[in-house]
Amino acid sequence: MSTTTPSSVAEPTTAIGKTADFLDQRTKVGVLAKQLVRKVFPDHWSFMLGEIALFSFVVLILSGFFLTMFFEPSMALTRYENEHPASMHGELMSVAFASTLDMSFEVRGGLLMRQIHHWSALIFMAGIVVHMMRVFFTGAFRKPRELNWLVGVTMLILGLLAGFTGYSLPDDVLSGNGLRITDGVVKSIPIIGSYLSYFIFGGEFPGEHIVPRLFTLHILVVPALLLALIGVHLFLMVLNKHTQYPGGGRTNNNVVGSPAVPAFATKMGGNFFIIFGVLALMGGTMAINNVWNYGPYDPSPVSAGAQPDWYMLFLEGSLRLMPGQTEYVIGGYTLSLNILIPAVVIPGLLFTFLFVYPFVEAKVTGDHREHHLLDRPRNVPVRTGLGVAFLTAFIILALAGSNDLIATHFSLSINTITWVFRFLFFAGPVFAFWITKRICLGLQRKDRELVLHGHETGRIVRFANGEYIEVHRPLDEQERWLRVNYDAHAPLEIEPATDARGVKRKGYKQDRRWQRLSRFFFEDRVEPVTPAELAAAHSHGEHDELESAHTAPELVSGSGNVEREH
Repeated sequence: MSTTTPSSVAEPTTAIGKTADFLDQRTKVGVLAKQLVRKVFPDHWSFMLGEIALFSFVVLILSGFFLTMFFEPSMALTRYENEHPASMHGELMSVAFASTLDMSFEVRGGLLMRQIHHWSALIFMAGIVVHMMRVFFTGAFRKPRELNWLVGVTMLILGLLAGFTGYSLPDDVLSGNGLRITDGVVKSIPIIGSYLSYFIFGGEFPGEHIVPRLFTLHILVVPALLLALIGVHLFLMVLNKHTQYPGGGRTNNNVVGSPAVPAFATKMGGNFFIIFGVLALMGGTMAINNVWNYGPYDPSPVSAGAQPDWYMLFLEGSLRLMPGQTEYVIGGYTLSLNILIPAVVIPGLLFTFLFVYPFVEAKVTGDHREHHLLDRPRNVPVRTGLGVAFLTAFIILALAGSNDLIATHFSLSINTITWVFRFLFFAGPVFAFWITKRICLGLQRKDRELVLHGHETGRIVRFANGEYIEVHRPLDEQERWLRVNYDAHAPLEIEPATDARGVKRKGYKQDRRWQRLSRFFFEDRVEPVTPAELAAAHSHGEHDELESAHTAPELVSGSGNVEREH
């Protein structure tokens, strides 16, 4: 008979150790912590773009918590009696506007917090946009990350909503004009528009309830949804592992980089403090949204040069470019196409493009594999061209939203500027797509030349028979692998229109449409260099005698050793 005694396990002695041991024995949190600590993150500066959005959101939450304690979301009227600013003394205004003035001039640090909050919102949206650009152009939305892309697009829309509800709260002339535009856009929706406007504003515009309702959305509903989606976004990133750029030793089955702790965590911590410091510096030195310059909202004045924040300029520009004659009365109902198309249809098309693109590309490629290595944008010319065309349309609309400022600053006709932007909105994206696609194809051909012949060295060699050649330096394995390891998808092949018995095949028309779209994507393509092509390019007959240059007498232009020609 034998007895066994449990092996002795070192017991924690510190308070932190005992607490961690207590939690680990009851929740197994140690297993999760170990996995997270050991998780590897790739090293590349572009992966920090998403962190800019994340940390700006953290600053938004912190500064917004401070502002919430002093802001009064009420549209009740009051007379402002405080000393500063002098221009507002004795003015009749809403309580919301008065509390904004008090926050700016009476609360210590209030103006600084307001400006940090506003700059954080602008940087937050910029971070989302540039992060999504990186994801789009490198193909990081492909399987298994389609859901994460949809989460990101939804977060972009919620960011727009957060910004709109935020800068509408002070109830100044600028924000009031924005709400007036919103009311017009809602009313332009056929049949239900007027009912929606009455529901949103609690009566005829502006009503007495819109600021409290926007306040609830701004501090509660939208942040809660954003926090939930950020959690889902990060969870999916950890679950699917991080994408990485192609390079030596990097495959779809591994991640090359630094562990989460301490390397990546240290970088994230440093990045947070840098972002926080920059936002604090901007808030302390760059004035923004000085509402006392505009005054409390009054429906009668509409100031020139009034503009929303940059991420809403595309909507403003879309409205300014649309001709005003496209308004019709049908059966007693007014159909305002001059508002419906630019403010509802065009944004709807832009966001629909973002939502459906990953699934469209997967369909036209016929590729259903998992992808953890990113694409070089040049290797997917049509995708890159579409992305640049999308950005071109966005930039043109944003510039059109500033057509009055362009006219006044450059002494130009606003009508001429408007017509130029109308033309550019249709021609600009098409030209941007075409030139981007040609540049990408040109870069791919350049890569083929480099793989086949190597880098130019500028060294000229003359053979004994009088022939001159330029010596090329061959690419190393890393350079060559980067330029040949990609898929040049061919257009989809579909089954014939009829089967073997001559019966029309069901679904042929739909397959034919997808095939046409696939040809649009992949008919123009540059195939990567194959091993056979590489071997043929490196066999040059008598030129290979350069390998034994020390035994064959020849004349060389320039100084230095002659490398093998490729």
